[in-house]
Amino acid sequence: MADLKSNRHLVNASLMILAVILAIVYNIHFKEAPKESAQIKEAPKEAAQAFDIDQFIAPDTCGACHPDIYAQWENSMHHFSHKDRIYKAVSDFFRSGLSDPDELKEAESCVKCHTPVGYVTGYPTKSSDDREKIPELAQMGIQCDYCHSATTAHKIYNNDLQLEPGNGEEDPGVKRGPFKDSESFYHEVAYSEFHTNAEICGTCHDVKHVVFETDLETTYTEWKNGPYNSDDPEKRITCQGCHMYQRPDVPATGSTERPANPGYAAEGGPEREHIFTHYFVGANVYLPKLNGDLEKSRMAMSRLQHSAALAIDKSHLDQHELIIEVKNIGAGHYLPTGLTDVRQMWLEIEVNDKNGNTVFTSGVRDKDQYLPDDAIIYNTVFGDGKGNPVRNIAQAREILKDKRVPPGESLVETLVLPQKDLTGGQIRVSLMYRSASQKLLDEITGKGTHPLPIVTMAEATVEI
Repeated sequence: MADLKSNRHLVNASLMILAVILAIVYNIHFKEAPKESAQIKEAPKEAAQAFDIDQFIAPDTCGACHPDIYAQWENSMHHFSHKDRIYKAVSDFFRSGLSDPDELKEAESCVKCHTPVGYVTGYPTKSSDDREKIPELAQMGIQCDYCHSATTAHKIYNNDLQLEPGNGEEDPGVKRGPFKDSESFYHEVAYSEFHTNAEICGTCHDVKHVVFETDLETTYTEWKNGPYNSDDPEKRITCQGCHMYQRPDVPATGSTERPANPGYAAEGGPEREHIFTHYFVGANVYLPKLNGDLEKSRMAMSRLQHSAALAIDKSHLDQHELIIEVKNIGAGHYLPTGLTDVRQMWLEIEVNDKNGNTVFTSGVRDKDQYLPDDAIIYNTVFGDGKGNPVRNIAQAREILKDKRVPPGESLVETLVLPQKDLTGGQIRVSLMYRSASQKLLDEITGKGTHPLPIVTMAEATVEI
């Protein structure tokens, strides 16, 4: 089977290349691709969709004509949405021990976003399904044909994209994207306004509890209600406007320039002013590095380092009050975002006297890299509906705390310093980030198994 598949891909690739050459030689022109509406059809119930796995095209087939985009997508967070070993370990851990059917329903629903082609083609339908039986194509995560077969969304959360895939590699159907004049000899093409707007991203990046409807992830809503969702076209920046402009040495955040990326979407295609990049690194420094892709790891770090700023107000130091401003200068969503009960963004503070002796600390990790109880953490805490915190989102019936930094805004912290003479001393404040609690991960995977990298997002130092 593997040889047949390999030969089929080779034949398809050869036909595509031959077609491109013919187009160049004979200057063949096609009529403008049809437009497709970006209208979102909100409805109270999910639309039932069922497809066959053979209707979807393997990513490496797409890579034959789109090699640069394919190379960017490889080792991306989208590619590894299913294979991410941390996601799978956490998913298994939180599912174990649950008995409440409503909580179990949520715990079983992760595959809808993490293994979407498998979900819409019948396997897996639950997180507990045997991963060894999942088709190879479904294990490719959020892949080319899944996104470019989308027409609209039934609702903008819990991945309810509406799809119109073709009938496999011999009859690939219509592929949708942001260009109005695309041409292809292999598949039909259509311009899709939906692919240029934030809603296509929001379908997976807003998540509600499937039973309790608690907001578990709100990245899209944070953008929608923020300053980047402006009615002024000159000020409006969608998800794509940052995340699909980023490339090596171009962090493309709200605090940096976001220069266009000129080039070619396909071999033999026209040169365009901007080709949307497909690195999709987010803020995950760890997973790309784990898979040997240091470039994407550095890109994630750069994005974090261009997202926030710190400032120390010295005006009340004589009253032994330390005032710190934490500002979101680069993200179009809150800092942090995503699964923010797991993410850790915190302040690390150290105050030294004139002799270099440490007289005050906050948020300094211990030898195991665990945070102290007094750490100022920016995160979300869910509750069981009775005011008790829970760490398993499957049990999240309420939000007890949501302390995060909205886009373009600041949070101010005021701390009381020891009643000592600090003249001549120094204050150092750092905003730190890691993808998850090291303590939680050690509990799940074993101590020392997965030491998570920590990124310093911003620093500020003042002399007293």
